[in-house]
Amino acid sequence: MMLRVLCVVAALLFAIETPAQNYPSKPVRILTSAPGNSDDLAARLIAQGITGGLGQQAVVDNRGVVAVEIAAKSPPDGYTLLLYGSPMWLAPFMRDKVPYDPVKDFAPVTWATNSPNLLVVHPSLPVKSVRELITLAKTRPNELNYGSGSAGSTPHLAAELFRTMTGVQIVRVAYKGSGPALTALLSGELHFMFPSTGSANPLLKSGKLRPLAVTTLKPTALAPNLPTVAESGLPGYESASLLAVFAPAGTPPAIVQRLNQEMVRVLQSAEARERLFNSGVEAVGSTPEQFAVTLKNEMAKWGKVIKDAGIRSE
Repeated sequence: MMLRVLCVVAALLFAIETPAQNYPSKPVRILTSAPGNSDDLAARLIAQGITGGLGQQAVVDNRGVVAVEIAAKSPPDGYTLLLYGSPMWLAPFMRDKVPYDPVKDFAPVTWATNSPNLLVVHPSLPVKSVRELITLAKTRPNELNYGSGSAGSTPHLAAELFRTMTGVQIVRVAYKGSGPALTALLSGELHFMFPSTGSANPLLKSGKLRPLAVTTLKPTALAPNLPTVAESGLPGYESASLLAVFAPAGTPPAIVQRLNQEMVRVLQSAEARERLFNSGVEAVGSTPEQFAVTLKNEMAKWGKVIKDAGIRSE
């Protein structure tokens, strides 16, 4: 009888371990947003880098906004992954019906990249520091405007955090994307904005925009010689655009760990770090547990900002 029980236990353990031991036996798909942006670059660098280590081809599948829903409904076998940013985990705060739960339906694999924002103003605005901007905004309530793309985007939330922490009354002007908003800022239609480093840095060299600060908590090489917003009059201020890799919930821990090891190796390589840095992005590479904590903190922080500001998805 005891021998039979031991055989059953051994068979169950074998059934649990075999998928991870044989993984991967076919190509791995990384779902992400539209091609041509920082998400796409990170996904392709990761896919290219892990192909050799996994012994199977990793391919990028650009699916736009439906990528998250597809990933949530995919089998938890490690063959369908998702690389996405904050719109994935902040959508439930801005919409009544979201076809997935960012916590229950996904298993974090790694925090892939971090991209800060810059606080930039049109040169005609008579301010040269964060303190001066706050003072001006307080003396001219509802007169200063800022631009951003979609509701809940990082440039939008960065400005809302700035508004709530300072108590200033500023006006948001919505655009179809950060590109059109930057164009409006350049033309003088807007007073200031919180664009990503990748999109703003090329414009700063022309002198057509005046940078005041970077939104990271500590100075960053992505914005050399720029102070942080936090040290320039708004202690504790921090905002950045995060990208992370997820697997469907229920994916065996051994597979998640294998993917994490391969991806962190790629993200910490000199080549990947340089290519990402040149596009205005910092490579990170964390454990699944570390990013799970970060995700929880991000949802708590920005969920409150979204709720207090009454932000709804467009």
